[in-house]
Amino acid sequence: MSHTKPTIIRDISWLAFNARVLQEAKDTSNHIYDRLRFLGIFSNNLDEFFRVRVATLSKMARVGKAAKVHLEDNPEKILRKIQRLVLTQQAEFDKTYNEIIKELEKGGIRMRNEKQLNATQRKFVTTYFDEKARTQIVPLMIESIPQIPLLRDKSIYMACVLGDSKNPMAHRYALIEIPTRVLPRFVILPSSGQTTDIILLEDIIRFSLPHLFAAFGFDKFMGFIIKVTRDAELELDNDVNTNLIDEIEKGLKNRKKGRATRFVYDRTIDPTLLDYLIKRLNLAKKDNLIPGGRIHNFKDFMDFPAQVFHDLHQRPKPFVHPLLKQPCRIMDVMDRQDVMLHFPYHSFDSIIDLLREAAIDPYVQSIKIALYRLAKDSKIVNALINAVRNGKQVTAILELRARFDEEANLMWSERLMEEGVNVIYGLPDMKVHAKVCVIKKRAFNKTRQYGFVSTGNLNENTAQYYGDHMLLTTNRNILADINRIFAFMESPAGKLESLKACKTLPVAPVTMRKHFMNLVNKEIRAAAKGKTATMLLKMNSLVDVDFVNKLYEAAKADVDIKMIIRGICCAYTEQKAFHGHMSAISIIDQYLEHARVFVFHNGGKREVYISSADWMVRNLDHRIEAACPIFDKDIQQELIDILQIQLAENVKGRILDNEQSNEYVQRQPGEAQVRSQLAIYKYLHNKNYPV
Repeated sequence: MSHTKPTIIRDISWLAFNARVLQEAKDTSNHIYDRLRFLGIFSNNLDEFFRVRVATLSKMARVGKAAKVHLEDNPEKILRKIQRLVLTQQAEFDKTYNEIIKELEKGGIRMRNEKQLNATQRKFVTTYFDEKARTQIVPLMIESIPQIPLLRDKSIYMACVLGDSKNPMAHRYALIEIPTRVLPRFVILPSSGQTTDIILLEDIIRFSLPHLFAAFGFDKFMGFIIKVTRDAELELDNDVNTNLIDEIEKGLKNRKKGRATRFVYDRTIDPTLLDYLIKRLNLAKKDNLIPGGRIHNFKDFMDFPAQVFHDLHQRPKPFVHPLLKQPCRIMDVMDRQDVMLHFPYHSFDSIIDLLREAAIDPYVQSIKIALYRLAKDSKIVNALINAVRNGKQVTAILELRARFDEEANLMWSERLMEEGVNVIYGLPDMKVHAKVCVIKKRAFNKTRQYGFVSTGNLNENTAQYYGDHMLLTTNRNILADINRIFAFMESPAGKLESLKACKTLPVAPVTMRKHFMNLVNKEIRAAAKGKTATMLLKMNSLVDVDFVNKLYEAAKADVDIKMIIRGICCAYTEQKAFHGHMSAISIIDQYLEHARVFVFHNGGKREVYISSADWMVRNLDHRIEAACPIFDKDIQQELIDILQIQLAENVKGRILDNEQSNEYVQRQPGEAQVRSQLAIYKYLHNKNYPV
């Protein structure tokens, strides 16, 4: 199949990825709890997409240029495609939600609204509103104020019409922010028999509108949920041309902060109220006005109350790596051998144990660690604070611009500094995305160093469902480069060129792109000589045009390329010139596939890397990232075994074809069923390690 464009539009490929998430919500073979979670993930993903990607494209469109990302379409055309696809997916989403609600009812779990309550439940809801919700609500009588306050992103609002049955012409409009920041979205109602009834917080407020507005003399009340998604504003997506970013920022420096990129509303909303809101909020049709159902902010469904399902306890739980079972000294284990942890199969507790051990070991002098996204009640932070209190020198790189975690990271930075941790905020013009740590220990006149390199965040909560790899090592060359990264970050006048001194770790933005390009070129040269040439690449996203074109070149040269890509894949994998040498699948299942692993045949001297970076412009050119070679042959094989299990996936795998059609991988006649995440759990759980 021939194509006039070299790559698939990244935003269209991203929407295809989110469609795979929606497929999981529709899949009746999944537990209904997971199906609800996938609805939440789909919704949360879409919110972020509008905050960042749609915002970036909208900015390009407003500067009046036929601006181009890495593709050859102008932003207006892309935005129109996005709007069509999103509306189609939204209709599918609503249908799926209604089907799930019916299935929940068959299982005795009922979602109740304000009109479906029995006498006991009405009394409960009234008490709940008075005791917990009422004081958290400040209605805005929006006709009485000259300017509606900026509606908060990530929040939902109830737009209310207050009427008088005696005077149909008399009405008032009000706006209520639903206080989900301080109260749970789901409230379990008093239930009888074998059923469990649940009501949403906004329906408790709807039920209580007569009580809330009793003083105004109205007797008719309607409430409709609305939501505004805003430009993330803190950064443009730096997968666009840097010069274009500068031009956009210059041309739009007086723009209204946090411009709305999407307005979602209940499609049954009073039309006069809708017109009024659109006018008062300064919205227009091109601001993506999207009619939806009664419920918005489905991201909260990721936290649907699990306790109402009685069979979830049967699920596999993370287990401690056999070499790190307590009681043991993890640094003693690392002295003997490298250890690879695979989350969420292995327990993240081992990393907490390592940092706690370092905090109280009298011979440990210092800990240096790069943090990106932290858990709400971070045990990592507690361990670092304990280390300071025990007299250790602790340095933490904390990225304040971790997208949508900026506020939380600012809070953590203040806490760490108060306790005496040396906090480094990173660079003014690029994020620090590398996940590295080094622990220095001096005993008996000898200095020993211990550290790790990870593909994922140091977050004990997300480690329970993010698929990542972490290497624990004492390898001097690896740790020397980690120290060089910290030395660069600690130097006020540090220059990126100094990172070229890293000889073992490919580091973005200085050496990683060239290093991986060289490895691809080596496979191309081997194929040209008729030798075995293969690449096995796993990442979240393949977007970078130079790498896509290099992979095209490799496939045409008969290099065998197999890829596992969870999200965006901008490569046309099906071309006659490839002779079947390029293939890609995406796996969407209970765990989020988050790891980056790169395997090159390298003339039989296999090279294997884990990395924090995808093959995207932002990772390779605009962030501090680290990839790490795996030298231990047993760990190399362990990683490859895991990748081979994933390549055999035939339950949750989709083929990434040219049309991004999300067709499932089909089992061949007589082929065993392979659900890779379950198979990997079994593989690791049964694995024996030489001590």
